[in-house]
Amino acid sequence: MIPVNLNQSLHSWLQRQWYETPAPSPFLTGAEKLFIQAVRARQNAYRQGRKKVDRLPVPVIVVGNLTVGGTGKTPLTLWLADLLKQHGYRPAIISRGYGGEKQSRPLIIGPETKPEEAGDEPVLIARRSGCPVCIHPRRAEAGRTLLAATDCDILIADDGLQHYALARDIEIAVVDGVRGFGNGHCLPAGPLREPPTRLETVDWVILSGTGPEDSIVMSLAGDTAVNLANPEQHRTLDHFAGEKTYAMAGIGHPQRFFDDLRRRGLTVESRAFPDHHAYRREDLAFAGSSQLFMTEKDAVKCRHFANPNHWYIPVQAQLPDAFGEQLLTQLKIKTHGQKTA
Repeated sequence: MIPVNLNQSLHSWLQRQWYETPAPSPFLTGAEKLFIQAVRARQNAYRQGRKKVDRLPVPVIVVGNLTVGGTGKTPLTLWLADLLKQHGYRPAIISRGYGGEKQSRPLIIGPETKPEEAGDEPVLIARRSGCPVCIHPRRAEAGRTLLAATDCDILIADDGLQHYALARDIEIAVVDGVRGFGNGHCLPAGPLREPPTRLETVDWVILSGTGPEDSIVMSLAGDTAVNLANPEQHRTLDHFAGEKTYAMAGIGHPQRFFDDLRRRGLTVESRAFPDHHAYRREDLAFAGSSQLFMTEKDAVKCRHFANPNHWYIPVQAQLPDAFGEQLLTQLKIKTHGQKTA
């Protein structure tokens, strides 16, 4: 296991290399060439049938991204689940369960499932969406488990863009509208898991935060803080204006969370942690007895040692109505993955 301080230092160094340094070191670009060759060989193996692709008997929507770290996939997944339920579908969600224990068999998330066991995002998605959620590295196995255990009629694969072993009917890629692709290089020289040309093959590209007028932009709305120690206690962010507060985040782009708090008039001292960080009580001690804000994703891992001064801010994705209408129309067109009588 990598020591916490070393892991944070490595994460910070990579973020600087990927998003602040225009030219990666020759050592990293040399390794990048090998990585791209491996990516292309893997893609071709699935396209040519040398690797098996599992098709499930219901439509599958894949939500993913090209970069390492978060771009807003979880809020979009929650938005999609809500949209589908509003239009009569019975969605269920499958995920790898990154950050949790390695599962020998598919695990359906229950009310008592811990984020240490299943990963922070699947636990958050299950609690917020009210949909069945199952995790397993082989997403098709997770899907089959849900089909056998529930009455779901459509699956959303969270973070499955590169999981070619699962056939999909619709692909949606989320791109950070502020940071984009960083230096534009693939791993390890840059943050990309596949070359940017991969976006030419997806059904929709969603820009998170900001983007050109002709793009589909997803914004995140949330102006209420929920107390971790007492979830029945809610406060609008205006309540904390003029008070020195603290904030922490272990997400793909922590600065976005901190900047949003400051735009809302809060004075915050911030601390960033690596994405999917496994929090300990001492990680929160830097705030003392002052008010400490975190994302909902962080909160699922901090609730069991929360203090009355700890708050999280749930957010909801907002997307153009036209996108939802287009997606529903596309689902009706792509009927080959639906169950047959």
